[in-house]
Amino acid sequence: MSFRFLHTTKLLKHENPLGLPKQSKNLPIKQRIANVNNIILVSSAKGGVGKSTVSINTALALNHLGKRSGILDADIFGPSIPKLMNLKGESRLSNTGKLLPMSNYGIQSMSMGYLVGDSQPIVWRGLMVMKALQQLLFDVEWAPLDYLVIDMPPGTGDTQLSIGQLLKIDGAIIVSTPQDIAMIDAVKGIVMFNKVNIPIIGLVENMSYFKCPNCNHESHIFKPGNLRMEKYGLETVASIPLNEEICLQSDKGKPVLVSKPDSEISKPYLEIARSIINFKK
Repeated sequence: MSFRFLHTTKLLKHENPLGLPKQSKNLPIKQRIANVNNIILVSSAKGGVGKSTVSINTALALNHLGKRSGILDADIFGPSIPKLMNLKGESRLSNTGKLLPMSNYGIQSMSMGYLVGDSQPIVWRGLMVMKALQQLLFDVEWAPLDYLVIDMPPGTGDTQLSIGQLLKIDGAIIVSTPQDIAMIDAVKGIVMFNKVNIPIIGLVENMSYFKCPNCNHESHIFKPGNLRMEKYGLETVASIPLNEEICLQSDKGKPVLVSKPDSEISKPYLEIARSIINFKK
């Protein structure tokens, strides 16, 4: 199965293929996504810190708290949401020619992983990636949502800048592990969001500590990192332990907010969701 662009001719012929209204200096005016009340970014600016697991459990936690939630996988090259959502197959088109989200566990989702085969690599240059991203942002027919969580790819490049320029973002969550090498990239993400005027809700420390299942001793494998964020005025909204169950359930396509919603390991994700709901820009 191969991914086909919607309206391919239009995309290739025009510099502004979506017909977005322009503001000064030829920049597009920031848009809302139809039927979406709030857009929340989950970003790490670095790979390998568990951002997608945080993203999906946050979306599920919002749903658990009574909010209509969905998740958009903005990682074109390495989509993780289909696996975490336990979904396969190709998205259908609506009567208006837009992509229909796929649903499981009570939430809607969209990902490039639904449009290409599981083992098919995406070998595209930047222009093709940006066109695909624009379609994921504006050519999806969401049912009404209170919150759309966007799982951002690693880095601070074209995808991040495009989303920041095209969309009215209501808030961002920064995900990082506590060690210095990850915090360096987290700071880059903070600076980037500040430059494009995206409000930051707070920091999530993932794999923050290891709690021994036998004696309950907490071991901070990486030194605590929240104090290093104080100078940026960034609050740590949740500290998520390095936990075997989180990893196992994610690999099974049953995130802990599905498999163990009332357990201790689900509490940090509910804290993130409450921080999002209570956030005042």
